[in-house]
Amino acid sequence: MKIVTVVGARPQFIKAAAVSRAVLARSGSGLVEVLVHTGQHYDKMMSDVFFEELGINAPAHNLAIAGGGHGAMTGRMLEALERVFIDERPDWVLIYGDTNSTLAAALAASKLHIPIAHVEAGLRSFNMRMPEEVNRIVADRLSTLLLCPTEASISNLRREGVTDGVHLVGDVMYDVALHFAHAADEHHALLSQLGLRPKGFVLATCHRAETTDDPAQLAGVVDGLADIARHQPVVLPIHPRTRAKLTEFGLMDRLAGVQLIEPVSYLDMVTLEKNAAVIVTDSGGIQKEAFFYRVPCVTTRRETEWVETVDAGWNVLVGTDSKAMVAAVESHASQQRFDVQPYGDGDAANRILDLLRVHPAATRRQ
Repeated sequence: MKIVTVVGARPQFIKAAAVSRAVLARSGSGLVEVLVHTGQHYDKMMSDVFFEELGINAPAHNLAIAGGGHGAMTGRMLEALERVFIDERPDWVLIYGDTNSTLAAALAASKLHIPIAHVEAGLRSFNMRMPEEVNRIVADRLSTLLLCPTEASISNLRREGVTDGVHLVGDVMYDVALHFAHAADEHHALLSQLGLRPKGFVLATCHRAETTDDPAQLAGVVDGLADIARHQPVVLPIHPRTRAKLTEFGLMDRLAGVQLIEPVSYLDMVTLEKNAAVIVTDSGGIQKEAFFYRVPCVTTRRETEWVETVDAGWNVLVGTDSKAMVAAVESHASQQRFDVQPYGDGDAANRILDLLRVHPAATRRQ
């Protein structure tokens, strides 16, 4: 059975690593994975180093499609992926999450009548202004297998009338977190290189378009981080789009007290996450990783797909209000529950492969 896996952004490289590793463990079983990188994240620290550290084979196809508006990027990906799928003739197209790469792969595969398996199906922010929300809804509607990470994601699909092909498999990011947690400990020298003490700094990230593309929203995050940095170190690995928007809106000088660093590798990021006192982020993946590593998280959004992190007390939603950010960082340290694990047992990847092998949509094509 041949699986074509489509990835394009760094969170997808992390998720795909779990399944790719499970495929390698089944070598000789007739299972073949062909990895396609759309190029959505394209520089070394946003892409290449992730494949190296996570032990993922180099992509068989790198489409080198990056930049431009949503329509232009998605259209170019759709055209290129259609050619790949026609040439590869896969039994499944495997997609992850909610990026433009996810959407383009789902559209291309569905028009070619190739079964689609969507990892992280059923997630909802209920905010249709987010491009990711549109992408994940369309991907779910087109998918044959909806591979859900949590009970909440299954409930979301049920409310939308979607029950066929829905399976609870757990979260592949938890698989990866368990596998690489100890390896990240070997990167402890990073803290001394940055002048940071374990549990003595705040780690921040900011990259989502609804924040970075709105001057008022971005200014709120900037002012909040600057205020926090007056009392404790704040380190911000800065996304290329965020840097460009900070410059465009004249906000860069307001981050003078924040330690800006270039994007870091996966293991370096895990090191920063595990050693942070608090994490401030708009990233869905980092909200979960904060939960995995039991680090309090302050999310600069009004909603989250990962409601379990909030319910368990490890995550608080503050939007982009600078005063709320500061207050949450100062106080968010006493309500956490240690007795919950909503993301499975670390074996989601094997459950996914088992479902792909036995599903009638794939066996009919073999």
